Amino acid sequence: MPGLPPSLHALVTGGGRGIGREIASVLAHAGATVTVLGRDRATLDDAVARGAAHFAAVADVADQAGVSAAIAQAAARQPIDILVANAGIAESAPFAKSDAALFRRMMDVNFMGVVHSIQAVLPSMRERRYGRIVAVASTAGLKGYAYVSAYSAAKHAVVGLVRSLALELATTRVTVNAVCPGFTDTDLVAGSIDTIMKKTGRSHEQAVAELARHNPQGRLVSPAEVADTVLWLCGEGAGAITGQAIAVAGGEV
Repeated sequence: MPGLPPSLHALVTGGGRGIGREIASVLAHAGATVTVLGRDRATLDDAVARGAAHFAAVADVADQAGVSAAIAQAAARQPIDILVANAGIAESAPFAKSDAALFRRMMDVNFMGVVHSIQAVLPSMRERRYGRIVAVASTAGLKGYAYVSAYSAAKHAVVGLVRSLALELATTRVTVNAVCPGFTDTDLVAGSIDTIMKKTGRSHEQAVAELARHNPQGRLVSPAEVADTVLWLCGEGAGAITGQAIAVAGGEV
């Protein structure tokens, strides 16, 4: 796979664990200087200690002021060339039991967290006329799933943002894309598996199969498969790819 242009600085939100950590590691091994941003200092420091990133920044992506300050501090070391807006949370509930607070939580992190992160990096990218912005959305941003209406609404909003912003930036060298994983083998999905087991009495294997059945390949996606897609979008050969929502889901959508 083609590598990255030399001497780029990548910032990955939600980079301490799961898909974000794998993305950070892949970018770092491709030659980028990587800063991981998240709420948990311990997991971020562990990512740095294990070579998945070079620097850590602590902020909650739902807090615009905190994100702006953390990203400004990271950019002071080196301007940010790549933003991977990966941070996210998921909660499930029937729509009838999904109150306004649940919808706000899903929107604040999964959508406004992307907005805050992009707004913090975009002025510099536009000034330097170069940048790669990748939002990690979900197949829930491309289709519906029962019992996650708030999460799906937030992820659909991310895809709409990507498509609109890509058009605004089409005459620059700043590209904006979304990667939409299906159910992926991460701690976030492990929580969903635990919920299925508790609510239905199914075994772990049965609960995994319940999620894997959405994928025509009959399996969970690996974080590495998502990370490789992000790496490609950040590479030199992807300059004409913008405004896309790429599913990494075994043909599900």
